[in-house]
Amino acid sequence: MSERAFNFSAGPGALPEPVIKQAQQDLWNFQGSGMGVCELSHRGPEFDQILGEALADCREVGSIPDSHHILFLQGGATTQADMVPMNFLNEGMTGDYLETGKWAEDAIKEAGYYAKINGGTVHVAGSTKDEGYTRLPADKECKYVDDAAYLLYVSNNTIYGLQFNRVPKSKAPKVCDMSSDMFSRPIDWSHFDMVYAGAQKNLGPSGQALVVIKDEFMQKAPKNRVGRMHDYSIHAAKESRFNTPNTFAIYLMGQTFKWIRREFGSLDQVDQYNREKAKIIYDAIDNSDFFKGHVQEQDARSLMNITFTTPNAELDEEFCKEAKKHGLLTLEGHRSIGGMRASVYNAFPIEGCRKLAEFMKNFESQHRTQVAGASA
Repeated sequence: MSERAFNFSAGPGALPEPVIKQAQQDLWNFQGSGMGVCELSHRGPEFDQILGEALADCREVGSIPDSHHILFLQGGATTQADMVPMNFLNEGMTGDYLETGKWAEDAIKEAGYYAKINGGTVHVAGSTKDEGYTRLPADKECKYVDDAAYLLYVSNNTIYGLQFNRVPKSKAPKVCDMSSDMFSRPIDWSHFDMVYAGAQKNLGPSGQALVVIKDEFMQKAPKNRVGRMHDYSIHAAKESRFNTPNTFAIYLMGQTFKWIRREFGSLDQVDQYNREKAKIIYDAIDNSDFFKGHVQEQDARSLMNITFTTPNAELDEEFCKEAKKHGLLTLEGHRSIGGMRASVYNAFPIEGCRKLAEFMKNFESQHRTQVAGASA
């Protein structure tokens, strides 16, 4: 990585370097058109090509079946947390939610607004909030509603470093916020009626969402009840061009899908690479009594967001300060829990994980006597 630091930001996260370099060219002149990619008409032939390739590459990379529509929608995952209950939480119906962190909390709160308007009910089927989100609720702990309109859960929590490695055993249609682990591993689409993801982790820039929605589920939304910008069926019919879309975001997402195809070939290979990267950092934590991971259950530890602390808050601050001097940036943990957070999305290179593990070892060696002296 020439002239670039290792960016551990939880989002917007690191983009693939080949994508950035291609965008530099296309911002000036897209494929000899004489126009930059941000200047192209969303109805013109050049953008027809961009959108068509992005849709095709997304479907191929994700092995998305024809039963599911692919939508590129503005507003990110927070807008989707609104649109789901707006469309599907109808009168007399219940929306099941799993409470596993801030983004799940926010989705539950948003659903509550629409439940009051639409006459529906929001039900928290499982939660580990009282335990500080150090683990995920087990299926046997969850109380699902048999005839729920849907179950919504967040597959990976960026703040606490929790990740589902199973699909919850609910009979309801499953809606999953995969913002921070979309296309980081294979997806079995037979389990999901809808998946949405903010692009700024693994797919592209912020302010944009990828939505994959099963046609059968989409048709359950009552017609003409929400504004047209919030109607999934209208966006599907217009191939994400009901209004002027975020053309540059779609372009960057399309380039990212191409990069995944070239670099890995399949999501199985992406998953293998991400496991190898995360293991380097988790080994540095597990083989130390100086560092402590936030998540104690190994099968619930995120491969995308690795959260940990030193023995005290002062050393946490010193760790991040010293890390910056070594080109290891944005390692500060979320303000709600502190500590450190290493976000290692698809585009983050394995060399950065190795450098962080080496820095952790050296930092521990330099400060262990300081901690021992303070506790003596």
